[in-house]
Parts: sequence; structure tokens; C-alpha cells
Amino acid sequence: MRDEYDFSKGKRGAVIASPGKTRITIMLDDDVIEAFRAKAEDAGAGYQTLINAALREALATANDKEKPLTVAALRRVLREELNAA
Repeated sequence: MRDEYDFSKGKRGAVIASPGKTRITIMLDDDVIEAFRAKAEDAGAGYQTLINAALREALATANDKEKPLTVAALRRVLREELNAA
């Protein structure tokens, strides 16, 4: 039976990779994992999906802070501050 099969070019792991996803190992605090698992149970989603969404949100927030201040944004902030005063 061995002569019929040639697995010399075979690879271990998933047959079809998930597009746009990479499997990693990451160490997180137990309380962080438990919080995301509880949130996931309430939301009916996977905890890893929620962690991914939180990381995306953090990246988006970080990118917003790195944008230069424009004249339009400065005027908007000044109007808001003057109206609040």
C-alpha cells in the first residue's frame, strides 16, 4: 500500500489557509481573556473575533492621532470651544 501513495511533497497544517489571517501564539493576561470570553458570550461571537476588533479599533484610534492638524479641524475645535464658553 505504501508504494501507491507519495507524501514526500506533503505539508502539515490546514489544507486551505484563511485569506487575510495569520495564526500566531500570543500571551495575554488571564483576566483579559476572561473579560473577552464573557463579552463574546453576551454578543454571541468568538472571543478571538472581539480581540481582533479591539486591536483594529486601537490601530484606527492611533492613526487618527497621528494625522496633522488641518485648518478646518482647528476652526471646528475653536468654534466648539467658543460655543461652550
